[in-house]
Amino acid sequence: MTGSGMVVGWARGVPGCRLTHLARLMSTKAASTNGTKVDVLGREYVVDPMTNVTPHLLSHVGRDLHLQPRHPLRHVAQRVTQYMYDRYLSPRGNPLFSVHSQLHPAVTTHQNFDSLLIPKDHVSRKKSDNFYINEGHLLRAHTSAHQGELISMGFDNFLVIGDVYRRDEIDASHYPVFHQLEGMRLCTVKEVYGAHQNMDEYCLFESGERTDKLQGVHSGESARRMEADLKSCLLGLATTLFGKEAEVRWVDAYFPFTHPSWELEVLLNGEWVEVLGCGIVEQEILLNAGVEDKIGWAFGLGLERWAMKLYGIPDIRLFWSTDSGFLSQFEFDDPATKVTYKSVSKYKQCINDISFWLPKDMEYEAADFYDLVRTVGGPLVEQVNLVDTFTHPKKGLTSHCYRLVYRHMERVLTQKEVNVVHKRIEETAASSLGVSIR
Repeated sequence: MTGSGMVVGWARGVPGCRLTHLARLMSTKAASTNGTKVDVLGREYVVDPMTNVTPHLLSHVGRDLHLQPRHPLRHVAQRVTQYMYDRYLSPRGNPLFSVHSQLHPAVTTHQNFDSLLIPKDHVSRKKSDNFYINEGHLLRAHTSAHQGELISMGFDNFLVIGDVYRRDEIDASHYPVFHQLEGMRLCTVKEVYGAHQNMDEYCLFESGERTDKLQGVHSGESARRMEADLKSCLLGLATTLFGKEAEVRWVDAYFPFTHPSWELEVLLNGEWVEVLGCGIVEQEILLNAGVEDKIGWAFGLGLERWAMKLYGIPDIRLFWSTDSGFLSQFEFDDPATKVTYKSVSKYKQCINDISFWLPKDMEYEAADFYDLVRTVGGPLVEQVNLVDTFTHPKKGLTSHCYRLVYRHMERVLTQKEVNVVHKRIEETAASSLGVSIR
């Protein structure tokens, strides 16, 4: 549990907080429209007095930032996934963990709360903390909502990645939509202890008292081995992403669906930062899902929090930006690429395209054009990208189209100012590179 302590769940993007007055007014209006329906990615739900999803909130559903190529959240998710792939292999050398990253975000209250042993009167069920579609459905508040269904389907080792929804203010460190990555591993007695000639001597379960260290159904040795595996796995994950020299520590925690439970903290810039929650899965959850002969562990982390710390991104809202000044900084294929976010001017971009035929009788290098743009446009040019290449079938000439993004770091640029600079770039390109402006 993190943040205000009002919402039960794994580590989120950033700590939670309360709902704004405006959001309350919007949710009240939505809840009063009985007789209408809410559409969530093709599924229709009849609204009732519990409904508090708003059009603005629903406009975020389906954006799937964690699936967008070269998005910082996808880079983090890929690194975690690859780490788990490499760490846990089947006897044939294949990754043990399956990945579920496109599960529908609308879940039942049973999935979101009951399947996770969250009490009926728990504060985390409140309308003020969740986005309810109607009395029986809501937008998932955590990826843990899918644990039960995946276990029931026979998955023993899996990752769930997706957007989750909680009622938070919108500022530099809070947003009503963020992204989580959940991991669960279930083990048989052979997987916990290894294969031995007489497996009857080894057991996962024994009756006993529930303590701070044991659930009361697990044998002490099986719980110890699972804890060791879990912590070794997550320490390796943290040091893989944050660096081998990173200082880390375990803190005892509480989650309704694991016991015992811990949070992992990493020392970053002189401050201890909680980066994930984890624990031994409550055996009742496994029994309810039809699993009687396995013991498990689980963990969850907020992708935004990891990305903000890894890349130095100061504002959680930037992840939703379509501004190429932000997105272009993460346009690399290797998710392990080290990059530090560079602040983008708050002033609006101006975008102009330039198209020209390449010279037929002289060599043309795109790098020369980039240098020309930097020389003529100076710091006003934020980006230059080749967006189209075309070869005329009859003339045999090739055309390039470049998109130039202009933005002043200290004031608003007018389109008239930009046009003057853009025209000068065109004229200089024609005279020095031999291109023909189209």
